[in-house]
Amino acid sequence: MRVLICPDKFAGTLTAVEAAQAVAEGWREVAASDELICRPIADGGPGFVEVLHASIGGELVEVDTTDPLGRPVLGAVLLAGDEAATAYVESAQACGLHLVEPGERDPKITSSYGLGALIEAAVAHGARRVVIGLGGSATNDGGAGLLAALGAVGLDAAGEPLAPGGAALTACTSLALADSAPVSPAATGSDGATRAAGSGLLPAGVELIAATDVDNPLTGLHGASAVYGPQKGATPQDVTLLDAALANWAAVLERELPGCPPKLSELPGGGAAGGLGAAILALGGTVASGIDLIRELTGLDQVLESVDLLITGEGSFDHQSLRGKAISGLAGAARDLGIPCVVLAGRVTTGRREQGAAGVTEAYALVDHFGSVELALAEPTRGLRELASRLARQWSR
Repeated sequence: MRVLICPDKFAGTLTAVEAAQAVAEGWREVAASDELICRPIADGGPGFVEVLHASIGGELVEVDTTDPLGRPVLGAVLLAGDEAATAYVESAQACGLHLVEPGERDPKITSSYGLGALIEAAVAHGARRVVIGLGGSATNDGGAGLLAALGAVGLDAAGEPLAPGGAALTACTSLALADSAPVSPAATGSDGATRAAGSGLLPAGVELIAATDVDNPLTGLHGASAVYGPQKGATPQDVTLLDAALANWAAVLERELPGCPPKLSELPGGGAAGGLGAAILALGGTVASGIDLIRELTGLDQVLESVDLLITGEGSFDHQSLRGKAISGLAGAARDLGIPCVVLAGRVTTGRREQGAAGVTEAYALVDHFGSVELALAEPTRGLRELASRLARQWSR
């Protein structure tokens, strides 16, 4: 029997690679002769670089950067593709929520500045295409920190640089652009209009791609502040403040950053990772589906066509999992090929009917397996091994 094992991360406990290893170990304890194909996945959030490195190889370059509160952390750039001309970086390595203790979380002051060091390192190593995984951020600054690191600093009415964080964007009136930044050549847009191919903050010809699993705009009821701000520590009052600040920030970028597209605050994906999507769009970049990119790079769809069973999973299999995230994409592809799909998760809150409609054949939770949330969090590796052994007894020929 050929089994494809491709879980996402179990946030806070296991990486996607560790989860895949645990499932494979459990299956082999019962059916050692079966062929197991491990393809851990990510949709742009934490684990994006690790998953790609495990799947496509390449060179990992360590980079000194800073966390959302400006403290030193170590990140990495993955150089891959022809002559390492493509680089993959992960915003969560510099902006991740996991880098900030619960009592420290405050999107009014957290900054995306550290992501700039990762992008600069990628370009310094010769990358002409930089793919940036977005997700799991502690920031809500519309990428103001990132842009400042690259040479576009927000200024207040007195001409002073803005303080870090999303709240300060309320006072932004202009940008100071680095004088030494090379100017990109003009390009023709899809509407036929001639516009700058980039902001001039990166060398000419460097392409930026934001990989994300969300299509939220920057502002509004479905924007970065309203939807994701609360999980980063924002109060209802903070959400109102931050949404207005991001609207002002978008207006400044449209007015002062060369190549910034119009209606920036309304563009799909602009709200990803606290508005980092909008900053990348403002730099002339594009937004792409993280899971679709992973599937393409790892040849996942071709592998799926040749297997008998798909096992996937994540920390929490909930309603969001079925709305554009990694599991929904995989389960839908399996359904279309007539391949059963089993989900293993820390907890499961979806119903059987909606699971079936999404292409999920069965779903099992560590919480139910152990009968305890505490054990599920403390021993996820053992739990996945035991659930996988149970599956092997049920499914293996």
